[in-house]
Amino acid sequence: MNATGNPFVHLELNSADPAKAKAFYGELFGWEFTDNDMGPMGIYSTFKPSDGPGGGLASMPGGNPGWLAYIGVADVKAATEKAKELGATIHVGPHEIPNVGWMTIMSDPAGAAIAIFQPMTPQG
Repeated sequence: MNATGNPFVHLELNSADPAKAKAFYGELFGWEFTDNDMGPMGIYSTFKPSDGPGGGLASMPGGNPGWLAYIGVADVKAATEKAKELGATIHVGPHEIPNVGWMTIMSDPAGAAIAIFQPMTPQG
């Protein structure tokens, strides 16, 4: 975490009807989606506007539809521990996203959902 604050880096939509969501957001905002096969987890569709953070669209049949914002961190394990110390409830993570990075999904002490993300460091 840095002195100027951590930015939002990814916005994720969980939808019971991804095709309908893609049609709506594509038409409304001009977003183009790229489908990624995540194996047993299904298709994860990503989008990247010309400005600001991009995001993803996941299918959540029977789940609660809605948006989840991800904030970038340098060390997801340390940030997760600090969040716990500050009263957060950890729901998932830290969890590795193969070839992408690590994430934790939590609720803040007042119950609002938020996620943190640490990108994988490029090798080389």
